[in-house]
Amino acid sequence: GFTLIELLIVVAIIGIIAAIAVPGLLRARMSGNEASAIGSMRSINSAEATYSASAAQGGYAVDLTVLAIPCGNGTQPFLSADLTQANGVDKSGYTVTLAPGAGAGNGALDCNGTQSQTAYYGTALPVTVDVTGVRAFATNQGGTVWQDADGSAAPPEPFVAAGDVSPIQ
Repeated sequence: GFTLIELLIVVAIIGIIAAIAVPGLLRARMSGNEASAIGSMRSINSAEATYSASAAQGGYAVDLTVLAIPCGNGTQPFLSADLTQANGVDKSGYTVTLAPGAGAGNGALDCNGTQSQTAYYGTALPVTVDVTGVRAFATNQGGTVWQDADGSAAPPEPFVAAGDVSPIQ
């Protein structure tokens, strides 16, 4: 058998290894959450482009739930169900929202009779900064995803590279 000292040494070694591994795992988790948030912003851009071209005569949806409704006899929504449950969806540690963009005005009615807007502004903010993610993200009808490195607020419109705000490459 093992002596008590030997068992304590083994437990101490396991504790040291765990203390070294946990911060790396948390950083990897935050990195994964940020990648998911960037993917969500790109999905919104793609859905808005399709919606604008095929359903709203150049207008944009300003609520995620609108992008869940297919046109007429169509069966496919513009955006996947994980982002269209409400206009403020928590996904992978980020809250994703959609709103009218800077200077937005009324656009044409879409194929379902819903009022579109001439601009949109999508954001992804960490649920808890430095726990679920470090950076905040935003996008608009320009199609570029912007980041704010401190994560406390989404990059404001009009997007300008300055300080912590920069476009995603």
